[in-house]
Amino acid sequence: MSWIPFKIGQPKKQIVSKTVERDFEREYDKLQKLEDQTKKLHKDMKKSTEADLAMSKAAVKISADLLNNPLCEQDQAFLESMTALDTAMRRMDSFNQEKVNQIQKTVIDPLKKYSSVFPSLNMAVKRREQALQDYKRLQSKVEKYEEKEKTGPIMVKLHQAREELRPVKEDFEAKNKQLLDEMPKFYNSRIDYFQPSFEALIRAQVVYFTEMHKIFGELTEQIDQPGLTDEQRERENEAKLNELRALSIVADD
Repeated sequence: MSWIPFKIGQPKKQIVSKTVERDFEREYDKLQKLEDQTKKLHKDMKKSTEADLAMSKAAVKISADLLNNPLCEQDQAFLESMTALDTAMRRMDSFNQEKVNQIQKTVIDPLKKYSSVFPSLNMAVKRREQALQDYKRLQSKVEKYEEKEKTGPIMVKLHQAREELRPVKEDFEAKNKQLLDEMPKFYNSRIDYFQPSFEALIRAQVVYFTEMHKIFGELTEQIDQPGLTDEQRERENEAKLNELRALSIVADD
């Protein structure tokens, strides 16, 4: 949200103290920053969940492609490993979908609802600003008649201007007081509003990664060759690759 005051002639009398205007600008600036941060967090959370879903869907596709590899028809051990991998990836995708649904309900939706409040706040600030400009305009009008010679017609116009000013002044003061009272309350309420959402986000992540630890632990037990270290597997793979390189069809000219 942005706030650009109207440019009009200023009355000689200072109708809003510098302290009040400074307090107002300080509180409003805090809310502007809060709105920007809320929108950014909402956007980032949506991107994060979309990336999570894309990752698990891609993992399921890869495992399905491996399962359909012709080698699975020839090697029973490979078939069993790929079946275990495919099962694990599908379980991962299912838990990931649950996590994303939970985050959508407990974090993303509340962020969106919170952001929807700011346009109304912005409109209230604009109404306050418009009331201030009306107040200044009519105060200038009153001052103009006060400076003139006190003739009968001028006194009538002065009385009319003062009567016109009174409800406008009251309207501005009411709007100004309401915003000065409620803007700090709105800002301070953010913690109580967002804390349950962030706690739910942490719980969803903990549940998901606990399940992932279980799923991949079971997968490791199913496909792991007992007694082989990572270094031994790496040496075996390198030896097999060297055998392939020795074939004449891949040898360098």
